[in-house]
Amino acid sequence: MTKPQYLQIKDALITQIKAGGLTAHDKLPSERLLGELYGTTRVTIREALVQLEANGLIYRQDRRGWFVTPPRFRLNPRRTSNFHQIVSEQGGKPRTELLEKSRIAVPPALLSRLSLKTFDSVFLLKRLRFANDRAICYCENYCLPKRVPGLLDLDLNGSLTELYQSHYGLHYARMQVTFYPTALPDEVASQLRATAGLPALRLERLNFDQHGQVLDFDLEYWRHDSLEIDVDTQD
Repeated sequence: MTKPQYLQIKDALITQIKAGGLTAHDKLPSERLLGELYGTTRVTIREALVQLEANGLIYRQDRRGWFVTPPRFRLNPRRTSNFHQIVSEQGGKPRTELLEKSRIAVPPALLSRLSLKTFDSVFLLKRLRFANDRAICYCENYCLPKRVPGLLDLDLNGSLTELYQSHYGLHYARMQVTFYPTALPDEVASQLRATAGLPALRLERLNFDQHGQVLDFDLEYWRHDSLEIDVDTQD
């Protein structure tokens, strides 16, 4: 039985990528040009591209087009390494951009995890993480004002781990990690310049310092094509 045309086009593009004809971050021809090349409509081309995106082989940036996805970064949850360290060690160029900072009442869902009471407050940082200028992770940090007073007055466009150490003498010593597949919420997708509803990895981390005390809580959404979990049980 003959494959539908969009699957044939998908297979042809996969062959180009795997053969090295297209490499990480290369831009694909426009949908119009691909339609002319394969003698079909933009609707069929879009079906093929959406399939490739779902498989993590290409990604779309609004108003810029389609690009070849770079290799995933590896995360070992048993290590206390931070985003900047992970990306740098694996040959990437990390960058963090602060989107919003505020002091808010602690969300009810975090009361017990942060050992706080109703009407206590936390610092909330909303930040965007880039690797080689591609936004791959949206992060919300819920920080304890008593542990890190004056945090909102500091430069938060960088590694929070390094900031804790240099200004407060605190470092991550242990964390509880939960992660599961989900879909990108609208707000997160907008920040990542991705399509809402695309697969994503939701990662939650409750972080403890060298004194065994809770330091903060992180909520992260990673593009589904940007991260893989790598654990060696013999570590």
